Amino acid sequence: MNFTRTVLVTGGCGFIGANFVKLLLKERPDWRVINLDKLTYAGNLQNLAEVKESENYHFVKGDICDAAMIEALFTAEKIDTVCHFAAESHVDRSITGPADFIQTNIVGTFTLLEAARKTWLGGNWDGKEPSFLHVSTDEVYGSLGETGFFTETTPFDPRSPYSSSKASSDHLVSAYFHTYGLPVFITNCSNNYGPYQFPEKLIPLIFHNALNGKALPVYGDGKNIRDWLYVKDHCEAIVRVLEKGVHGQSYNIGGNNEKQNIEVVTVICDLLDAKLGLLPSGEQRKSLITFVKDRLGHDRRYAIDASKIKDQLGWQPKVTFEEGISKTIDWYLANQQWVDSVMDGSYQEYYQQMYANR
Repeated sequence: MNFTRTVLVTGGCGFIGANFVKLLLKERPDWRVINLDKLTYAGNLQNLAEVKESENYHFVKGDICDAAMIEALFTAEKIDTVCHFAAESHVDRSITGPADFIQTNIVGTFTLLEAARKTWLGGNWDGKEPSFLHVSTDEVYGSLGETGFFTETTPFDPRSPYSSSKASSDHLVSAYFHTYGLPVFITNCSNNYGPYQFPEKLIPLIFHNALNGKALPVYGDGKNIRDWLYVKDHCEAIVRVLEKGVHGQSYNIGGNNEKQNIEVVTVICDLLDAKLGLLPSGEQRKSLITFVKDRLGHDRRYAIDASKIKDQLGWQPKVTFEEGISKTIDWYLANQQWVDSVMDGSYQEYYQQMYANR
């Protein structure tokens, strides 16, 4: 088959990356997808088990910091599009162990940019028009007060090692456009949720604990506000940027769903009570809510102004928070084996079983 694009998806076994790979294989069958993932703790091959034999899909286990491997992959597969998801992404982990965030998020992004520059701009590129899309976060902008929204021109003001590493990588990507003319896009999204999210994040963690009658830890007073974006909406926005975006531009991607953390926790509890009944004690699951010491440097509020991508590219989110959270809870309830394998670590055996004899 003559594919119209060959897309390198980094971190394609992670939460957003896996949803993105599935979307491409379903909705862009004329694109070839190369999934590069190191398979760290948050990378799970089971997320893509049903598509692993697709003719336009190929998995490569590798590290985005391995320059020789990356450059060879660009050449061998004739990569013309990069969707760069791979990142260390959990704020709490960045506070206790920032080194991995610097290495993966900054050095890894630099390594990919260099490979793209050498391949596409080195004078020998005879492939399709290339694009490098860097997926980033609204956390690079810092913290908002009670009013206002982040726009693409909001100055960066990161507050954690995680957000600082992402801000650094955003600056690198922008610099490669301005210095070398590398054809790049940057997207900054709000909090994603949906199927396959690793349970260190708020929604899957609260789901698992509430399902099993465990304490539901909520930082501080629970009134920190986030804008919630259903993962499929995010993936569709990225495709829209690839197909319609202007190189060198940044696009904010938001869900138009601002919620306090305590609201999110309460909604999950109420949904589980409605779907499964009350706890064995007869209490509602929100009785398990436990307020804990606030996270260091905890940003109070994030909110995205996504009018640029709506006005210029015609994208806007389709899924309300109420619809999306119900879909997400239903997915977790229907995929308890996946949840259990992630919680007990047995998901990591899947790679060994599938690839040991290859």
